[in-house]
Amino acid sequence: MVKKASKEEMIGFHKGALTTLAKEREEMAKILNIVEQLMQMHVKSLQELGVDLTKDIKKEKNPAKKPKVPIEDII
Repeated sequence: MVKKASKEEMIGFHKGALTTLAKEREEMAKILNIVEQLMQMHVKSLQELGVDLTKDIKKEKNPAKKPKVPIEDII
């Protein structure tokens, strides 16, 4: 026989999940910030070397767009 969790247990479970996910989001933001800083450093270095990145950006925007894959298909 399967025992159904009480309302208090379910509330605790969901609150715990949200707390964990919020911490994960904070860590992801830190990683994103580091990646952004590194990218800016490389952009600056390329500009100092005379590379025009705006031409490359325009080339990347023109190709046919790939369809987005639903998250369910990724998992």
